Amino acid sequence: MREGSKAETTTAWLFLSPFLALFLLFTGIPALLAIGASLTDMTARDIRDPLGVNFTGFDGFAKVITNPGFQSAFFNTIMFVVLCVPISMALGLALALMLNNGIRRLKTFFRAAVYVPVITNIVAAAVIWQYAFSITGPVNSSLGDLGLPEPNWLGEPGWAITTVVLMGVWRTTGTCMILFLAGLQAVPEEIYEAAATDGAGTWRRLWSITLPLLRPTTLLVTVLMTVAFLNIFEEPYLLTKGGPLGSTKSIAVWVYEQFGFGNVSASMAGSVLLLLLVGIVAIVQFRMLRPKH
Repeated sequence: MREGSKAETTTAWLFLSPFLALFLLFTGIPALLAIGASLTDMTARDIRDPLGVNFTGFDGFAKVITNPGFQSAFFNTIMFVVLCVPISMALGLALALMLNNGIRRLKTFFRAAVYVPVITNIVAAAVIWQYAFSITGPVNSSLGDLGLPEPNWLGEPGWAITTVVLMGVWRTTGTCMILFLAGLQAVPEEIYEAAATDGAGTWRRLWSITLPLLRPTTLLVTVLMTVAFLNIFEEPYLLTKGGPLGSTKSIAVWVYEQFGFGNVSASMAGSVLLLLLVGIVAIVQFRMLRPKH
């Protein structure tokens, strides 16, 4: 039995080895190099001649944490998480419930339609959103026809944040829907039939059966969406370049800009801090939302 177990373990490691090799090559080694660079004063000039850099320890992290631009980007990122994650999850769950129970005809069509934004090219989507939400775009034209104010969606901080949040929700709701739908279809139908026989109504079945049994799925979706929005880059950068006045600049955008400015050590320190933030938040969510035995 022990020999069989060892053989299975060896086989498992053999199947995992290609992934582990690729992970080490494209993620592990670059991450270690980034951590190393964050502990130096490396600039763009030093990339070709890294022997000339000086070791500064954690001074670079202290400078990044106290940098007003990074602090603003940090709070913007937290704001995107707080706004986008609950909205995306709520819409995804609502759509999954409708597709699982309410909508019978054209179910495949609606499922695909909601998921299309997930697989749409983000650059093409951003160009369409920029046109749609421009001052003279179709969104403002429709609002004007209704006698409503026509905001400067991409030119005023408050409205720019709203536009980025809308696009983020638009892109991720389909993922939430698919995951919740998979979780709903894993719930045995006999449980609902027994509850209906006992007189439980729709809302009672939702609160007492569906949501508790969806707890593992909810944990997965929460962690995935939180990690996605902590790393948010495409929406604020492609729509507004992080503006106006840095109102939509996320940590990922700040890191990208610092690298473009030649501040390699600051960029790497910011990316390491973002990695730590993602890891801490994921661990906290797993501990809070994991099933209780």
